[in-house]
Amino acid sequence: MSHQPSATSRAWAEGIGIFAGAALLTVGLFQVLEGISAIAKDDVFVRTSNYVFEFDLTTWGWIHLVVGVVIVLVGGAILAGQPWAFVAGIVLAIVSALMNFVWLPYYPLWAVIVIAFDIAVIWALSSMLGTSRR
Repeated sequence: MSHQPSATSRAWAEGIGIFAGAALLTVGLFQVLEGISAIAKDDVFVRTSNYVFEFDLTTWGWIHLVVGVVIVLVGGAILAGQPWAFVAGIVLAIVSALMNFVWLPYYPLWAVIVIAFDIAVIWALSSMLGTSRR
């Protein structure tokens, strides 16, 4: 016997999907801005001393830029309703959160904000996947 989702659950699922796509677009744009800032003028960032993770800031900027562009594309695919983009979005939000954890010594407040968005995206996309499988 097939169980059809109610109109209310479909509305919630659509709302969560729109939130997830928009939040992922925002995270991607944040990553792009971090990357551009690090590439264009890497003396903008002041690194805390004796941090475990030490990277060349320009290289790190390029990584943020590329990952940010991919995240923006996946966020757009989520808003377009592409099923593959939900899982890809979760994976990219996890990657983004890990990247920003390592980015903490360069710009702590910005990194924490992006990590918070990543957590919201992971929750929203996980909720969306759970709703679509019922």
